[in-house]
Amino acid sequence: MNDRVSERVETIEVAEREAGMRLDRWFRVRFPEITHGYLQKLLRSGQVRVNAKRVEAKDRVEAGDQVRVPKAARAPREGSPAAKAAGAPGASKADRELIEGMILYEDDDVLVLNKPFGIAVQGGTGTRRHIDGILAGMSDRFGDRPRLVHRLDRDTTGVLLVAKHRAAAAKLGRIFQTRSAAKTYWALVRGVPKPPQGKVEAALVKASGPEGDRVRKARPGEQKEAMHATTHYSVVDRVAHKAAWVSLKPVTGRQHQLRAHMELIGHPIVGDNKYDGGMDLPAENIEPKLHLHARRLIIPHPTRSEKIDVSAPLPPHMLGSWDLLGLDPRRFDKDDG
Repeated sequence: MNDRVSERVETIEVAEREAGMRLDRWFRVRFPEITHGYLQKLLRSGQVRVNAKRVEAKDRVEAGDQVRVPKAARAPREGSPAAKAAGAPGASKADRELIEGMILYEDDDVLVLNKPFGIAVQGGTGTRRHIDGILAGMSDRFGDRPRLVHRLDRDTTGVLLVAKHRAAAAKLGRIFQTRSAAKTYWALVRGVPKPPQGKVEAALVKASGPEGDRVRKARPGEQKEAMHATTHYSVVDRVAHKAAWVSLKPVTGRQHQLRAHMELIGHPIVGDNKYDGGMDLPAENIEPKLHLHARRLIIPHPTRSEKIDVSAPLPPHMLGSWDLLGLDPRRFDKDDG
């Protein structure tokens, strides 16, 4: 290689820990500033090669492989195609760090996030900053536009599943439709449900009124618009007669289902202003925030013959309440309640 060429390109050896990575993911880790579109251009023009051979983004690298990379890709100069691509509208540094800090699990097809309290999953009236929008601005990081597979309420925390490309989103969507995803939520409720284990079956309809966006139990004559909903619950621990830590397993996935069902049996979720849980907190100093957490998700992998099994730790406000009430969140870590 002559001196002029060596000034324009560099050769990087794939490390042991990187063995088996897709080439596009290898680039995302090594060169996060490179967009997916610009990488494709480099590949099509032969500017990126592995062991001196032309390659595609989906090809996998092995330890010791020699990856030829234009130096312009490492630090795009002003006016270069890479600089223009990097300058395209995208997520801010703060938003990128927010998403990176949420990641519980990631592979080529799936991203599992630990959603914090108070951030919306999708946009709506008056909602400008939301997870779906931030992810859309991070296609350079993920190689495609990530797609939400399910939803959590703004104030619900915990496991949120995201597909990293369209094909994975379609497969995971079908899995959710067939109810093959096992979801476990943890909640703190007012009072102690009796019996300690049970099932709530109550069809729900959207309610209109001053309380805003909420659902209620369907009344006679509302069968057409009613949504069948089933929830299994189990008391994990209790605080005298004041409160209970419950494990909730929804069979269906209706809007506000868990919140409405717990109110229906007389044990609203602590901190839930829409469903009668915002008043008479079980102890002083408990934060008046919704105490509902998507604890665990078990779901078949969209492209492999294995399962994704991810658990999310309790958020700070729920950890504080557990500590205040003498509950031990590690007590049932093995089976997650």
